[in-house]
This record gives sequence, structure tokens and C-alpha cells, in this order.
Amino acid sequence: MDPETRGQEIIKVTPLQQMLASCTGAILTSVIVTPLDVVKIRLQAQNNPLPKGKCFVYSNGLMDHLCVCEEGGNKLWYKKPGNFQGTLDAFFKIIRNEGIKSLWSGLPPTLVMAVPATVIYFTCYDQLSALLRSKLGENETCIPIVAGIVARFGAVTVISPLELIRTKMQSKKFSYVELHRFVSKKVSEDGWISLWRGWAPTVLRDVPFSVSMPLHMSTWIIMKNIVAKNGFSGLFSGLIPRLIKIAPACAIMISTYEFGKAFFQKQNVRRQQY
Repeated sequence: MDPETRGQEIIKVTPLQQMLASCTGAILTSVIVTPLDVVKIRLQAQNNPLPKGKCFVYSNGLMDHLCVCEEGGNKLWYKKPGNFQGTLDAFFKIIRNEGIKSLWSGLPPTLVMAVPATVIYFTCYDQLSALLRSKLGENETCIPIVAGIVARFGAVTVISPLELIRTKMQSKKFSYVELHRFVSKKVSEDGWISLWRGWAPTVLRDVPFSVSMPLHMSTWIIMKNIVAKNGFSGLFSGLIPRLIKIAPACAIMISTYEFGKAFFQKQNVRRQQY
């Protein structure tokens, strides 16, 4: 075994380095995948105009966000007019008529949540996995499940207040002063715990373990109605565009994260050698 390989086994990547690697992956994923969702929303808005109060799902490749339409006519990025014949046509026309920056419309607000959530999850997962392996052994099969559940709990808990604030900002235009007043008033009236309202259903949605709870009756009824109307294929409507977006997003995020960790590990080995 050469010295560098032996050093890599001893020297671990620090939590800060894991955070930097996951942050890089989150930003890169968002930058690459967001244009796909912007084009999708513009195509949807073209066929079905989005009135005030109507919601649509915006995804930056890492998280899905439920956004509420505002007033503003054609000034808002998701309401701008366009005569698009398809996905590629929309890409080229948006770039030609509005500039390439329009493909990343709405990205900054979602990064405020997506980046910290991703950083917390990946860092906690690796740290917990390493801790559990040191206690239970390398071959314990339950380690990934336990680490994933606890890491998701942590990410959801930290992000819940940001989700509340983001939703409030989308429902109405708030200045930072007004937003501060809103948060202060909510805390004074309902306590700090009010900032985590909605935490439980978010956990049930995001924690992988939750997939083994029985389906709620209303969900089962909706599924039965879809099958009755459109057949079993109706349950998979939208699967292809979803895979086109999610598959590369996962590949970019995970590969960037692992590459970042490998890079920092090599740097740590070199520092020890010199």
C-alpha cells in the first residue's frame, strides 16, 4: 500500500470541507437544471394563463417549491408572453427575446432554502454514517437508513422557518422591514414554535422511512379515480419530463459532492506529508 493510499484511509474529510463540497454541488445543480423548469413553467403559462392566487410548482433541481402567482401582468417572468412551439423553441426564443439570464428567473429565492437544506443533509449524513460505523461496524446494513432519517430530520427542522418566510414573501411583496415585523409579531403572539408550523407533514413527506405508512384514504380515492378515468398509465403522467430533470440533477449533485470530498481528502493527505 503506497503512502498516499494509507494516508487517505487515516485522514478524513472535515465537516467544513463536506459543507463546501455539498454547497458547490447544490449551486451547480441549480444552475444547470433551473432553465429546464423555467421553460416548463413558461410553456404551461402559455397554454393555461396563471391568474393571481393560482399556484405552480417551481423546482431548481434540488427542491420543489409551491409558488403563488402575483399581480403584475406580463412583467413577471412566469407570465411573460411567448409563442412557443415546444421545449427547444422556447429555449431559443427566450434567449433571443429576453436574454440568457431569463432562463434562471426565480432562482435566488429558492437557493436561499435549497443550498442550506442540501448542505445540512449531506454533511449530517456523512458524519452520522461515520459515527455509526465506528460504533456498530462497517458492515451494519441499517446505518444508511438511520443516518438518512436523522439527517433529513435535521434539514427539515432548520429549513421550516425559511419555508414559512418564503411563502409569506410570495403571497405579497414585503420589504425586509415589513418581513421583520411579521416574524416578530408571529413570535410574540404564538411563540417561537409557530415558525415550525407545517414541520410534521414536511417530515412525513421527506423522510424516506415515511413511505412505509399507510396511504391516507383521500389519496387512495384520488388514485382510484385516476385509474378509472385514464387507466394505470394515468398514475405516471409527467414521468418522462420528471426523469429528464431529476435524473441529471441527482447525478450532478452526488458526483460533484463526491468529487469535492475526494479533492479535499487529497489536499489533507498532502498537508500531512509536508
